[in-house]
Order: sequence, then structure tokens, then C-alpha cells
Amino acid sequence: MTTQTRHRTATVHGRSVFYREAGDPTAPTILLLHGLPTSSQMFRDLIPALADRFHLVAPDYIGFGHSDAPDRSAFTYTFDNLAAHVAGLVDVLGLDSYILYMQDYGGPVGFRLFTQRPERVTGFILQNTNAYMEGVGEAPKKVLLPLWESRTPQTEAPARELLSLEGTKFQWLVGARNPDAVNPDNWILDQALLDRPGTQDYQLDLLENYKTNVALYPQWQAAFRAHSPKTLIVWGQHDPFFTPPGARAYLNDLSDVKLVWLDAGHFVLDENTPKVAAEIKAVFAGASQ
Repeated sequence: MTTQTRHRTATVHGRSVFYREAGDPTAPTILLLHGLPTSSQMFRDLIPALADRFHLVAPDYIGFGHSDAPDRSAFTYTFDNLAAHVAGLVDVLGLDSYILYMQDYGGPVGFRLFTQRPERVTGFILQNTNAYMEGVGEAPKKVLLPLWESRTPQTEAPARELLSLEGTKFQWLVGARNPDAVNPDNWILDQALLDRPGTQDYQLDLLENYKTNVALYPQWQAAFRAHSPKTLIVWGQHDPFFTPPGARAYLNDLSDVKLVWLDAGHFVLDENTPKVAAEIKAVFAGASQ
């Protein structure tokens, strides 16, 4: 396989899962797990930058991107179920070992894979994804805590605002060093998918279900201490959602860590792909910077 990205689908648990793939399948695999409100398209520039040294696989979760988006009556939107379909794709593709690149929702999905099959995970690349209460910013608390206490039209309102075009654009641009370097296709594409009939309702289901991730933080932290995979943290330090204390907290539980601060926000790759790619190669492929 060449460095050119291929766009593929696989059937997992009877549903179509879309994924991007590039690189030599015999090279070390990086499984790239995206966040909200986006899809594997967030990795479109990073994948070719790494494909000369790694095998890259970047799926869209069920309900996201180009993967199937079943109605809520046919599928329960939880992080357990999102992770189960990614785990199923891993099995379909025969990925026996991989490095996990996780951003935002990628953490809850990836850490489930890690705790279920830790022997498969050879490393972490953590980019603004959280596993500690000290990393949860005031912005998500204002959206999530009322929703978790009681789901009503009133408590749904801040979450629906987050899923609006204004909210999606904010997530992409907040903390950016040069906002005009961030491709507007990001929020236009993401919002087009968010505005499909029924999508915002199941996205609210996932925001409500996010409390299950917080409940798993102690289990994940114990697994970090027990297995301590080699870890690269590349963190946008101006992120109001997952704040710098969340990045530093990983150092308490992981022993082989490199922490790189980026002058960026919640999303870092539009401005920092060359830097992130060089750091990944330096840590996981022995390349000099």
C-alpha cells in the first residue's frame, strides 16, 4: 500500500463502518480515533504525513462521518457501543497490535479498547482527550452537568447550542493561533452531517452517556499504571474543554511519557500537522527531528 489514502468500508455487526487507510500494513499500525463533532476527516492531512513510516487506520464511529447512522430505535448510542464497533473493525482488519491516537471522544472509545485488550496497545498518542476530573473545563461542565442531573428541554438547550453551526465553528476555532489557517470545510462538513434528521437527538444521547466515561476514570488510570504504554501527549494548551491540568495528570500514572504543548485549542492539526507528525516519528519510529 502506498502513502495515498484509501477510503474503505467494512461490515461490523451488520453495519457499514467507513475508514481511511494508508501505509504499509506490515509497518506499525496507528489507529486514529476522532472526536466530536467531527469524523476521520480531521486526520486527512496527518495520514499522508505518516504513511511513509506507519500503517494508518482511521474509522468513523457509527453515527459519524460516512459510517452508518441508524435511527435511535434501531441502535443505542452509547460509548460502549461505539467502542464495540471500532473493536469489531480491528478484528475484521486483523490488527493484532496498534498505537492509539485519541482526540476528544477518541479517548473514551480507545481507553475501552485498551482496558479490554491491553496487550494489543503498543502506545498512546493523546491529543486533548481526557481521563481525569482535573482536566474537565468549565465549558463542558456547563453543558453536561445539568443534562446528567435531569434531561429536559431546558437542560438539553446548551447541548443543542454546542451542536449548532455556531457551536461547531467555535470548537474548531477556539484557541487557534491563526484562525485563518483552519480550513472552514471542517465545520461546514461536520455541520452538514449533524443536521441530518435525527442526528442531534442521538448526539444528545452520547453527551448524556458521557457520564459513563467519568465513572470509568479510576479504572482507566489503574490500567495506565499497570501497563504504561509509551505515550506522546500533544496538547493544545488553549482548549477550554479539556484543559492543561488534564494533560499533566497523565504523568502521574504513565511512566514513559513525552508531553508537547502546542499553541492551539481543542483541534490542533490544521495548524500543526508537520510538528505532530515529526513528534510521532521521533517517539514511535526513531526518526530525528
